[in-house]
Amino acid sequence: MRFRDREDAGRQLADQLEHYRGHSDVLVLAVPRGGVPVARVVADRLGVPMDLLLVRKLGVPGQEELAMGAIADGDIVLNQEVARHVPQHEIDRVIQSEQAELHRRNTAYGRTPLDVRNKTAIVVDDGLATGASMRAAVQALRQRGPGKIVVAVPTAPAHTCRAFTRTVDEVVCVTMPEPFGAVGRAYKDFSQVSDREVRELLAAGPGDRPGR
Repeated sequence: MRFRDREDAGRQLADQLEHYRGHSDVLVLAVPRGGVPVARVVADRLGVPMDLLLVRKLGVPGQEELAMGAIADGDIVLNQEVARHVPQHEIDRVIQSEQAELHRRNTAYGRTPLDVRNKTAIVVDDGLATGASMRAAVQALRQRGPGKIVVAVPTAPAHTCRAFTRTVDEVVCVTMPEPFGAVGRAYKDFSQVSDREVRELLAAGPGDRPGR
């Protein structure tokens, strides 16, 4: 177990992103909901703005923790190794359900997305397993024209981090345990993050963390 909680993970992740501190062309994009507390700390430590990058995992029906893909801002990424074993009508049903959830969250968070054009976008989640959600997030982000994309997470399998080095400009993983197991195993406290917490953290500034 490496991190006390997501804030501790954010502090350790920020230490590895110090070279971006105070740069006017840098922003942090958090993958809700678990990535938001991590990203809030990173953004505060680096002194840069934070926004959300909405993405949803497409779980296999009956085995929802197993990702057959992900969806972000209308872009769908399928893991064909998994998805080919799932009937198309089931895939379509899951996509429709997750699209509705993305719409609900976008409305609930009531945000105006930051302009990422020609900026360095640091995409932060609380960890990666297969990387399906992050691949969808990166694909959707690329359509918005950032100058540089950095994937930054506290924990992930080594092979997942290596895979991202071929598709983004920089990958930062604090810890890459083998065998990996699951993201939650890296945390002492891996409590679920609520929509209310996301809204509060999105609105909070440095030193103004809700409930602290």
